[in-house]
Amino acid sequence: MSMMELSLTKPTITCSHHHHQFGFSDHHRSFLSVHPPLSPPTLLSSKRYRLKLSFVTRAADSTPTSSAPASADKAIVADDEFSLAKVSFGVVGLGVGISLLSYGFGAYFNILPGSEWSAIMLTYGFPLAIIGMALKYAELKPVPCLTYSDAQMLRETCATPILKQVRNDVIRFRYGDEQHLEEALKRIFQYGLGGGIPRRSAPILQNIREEVTEDGKYCLVLVFEAKALKLSDFEQRQAKFTSFFGPGITAEVGKGENDLYEVRLISDANSNVSSPS
Repeated sequence: MSMMELSLTKPTITCSHHHHQFGFSDHHRSFLSVHPPLSPPTLLSSKRYRLKLSFVTRAADSTPTSSAPASADKAIVADDEFSLAKVSFGVVGLGVGISLLSYGFGAYFNILPGSEWSAIMLTYGFPLAIIGMALKYAELKPVPCLTYSDAQMLRETCATPILKQVRNDVIRFRYGDEQHLEEALKRIFQYGLGGGIPRRSAPILQNIREEVTEDGKYCLVLVFEAKALKLSDFEQRQAKFTSFFGPGITAEVGKGENDLYEVRLISDANSNVSSPS
């Protein structure tokens, strides 16, 4: 029988000191009998009572801990403005040249229409493809630029013309240079000269950052990777950074994470005074 029955007529639990004996009923039914301490006359009957057990599932009351994201002190300006300086002419030339060559050969062998134009497409497609391959080979990709909103507002009024030029040069494609700011680094670190460093140990520009100092001045941060150099190599050339990227700036150097070093070019112009650009 699947339901447990509770009978109040047969006492089956006996207790003697610390020994407890549990008994179950006889042959065909399995029920638990409980002898109450006081048996009212109304309960001493042969009528059996069935006890129905119901289980209620209750979810635990849990209060989720919501952690509000920490608001950034400065907003970052997205660099989504279109400019020809961000276009790779190597990719454009190579794509146009290969397209003209492919269609020109197809038209020449009558696979594609326009056979009368096949000679012109082959004539211009071949040099364009060669020029595109050469530009792609000599291409130097732009470095990432992180700009804060307060620094963007100060750029036009406080950044010196040289700082603006440095920023514009490193965030666009360049061709023929081995690395960004190659001429500046060559003069500052004096590759292969007495007191200088080997060319193979030259720092490599990884990214730049525009920010505002605590006293409200515009600052352009150059982040270099230099595994073969130490902080002292940058510190002893701090004055050279100031003189090369000046006038009107103060250079500060510092150590970043891993093998990264930061050169902070701080404009001396006050945020309340507009400097002509």
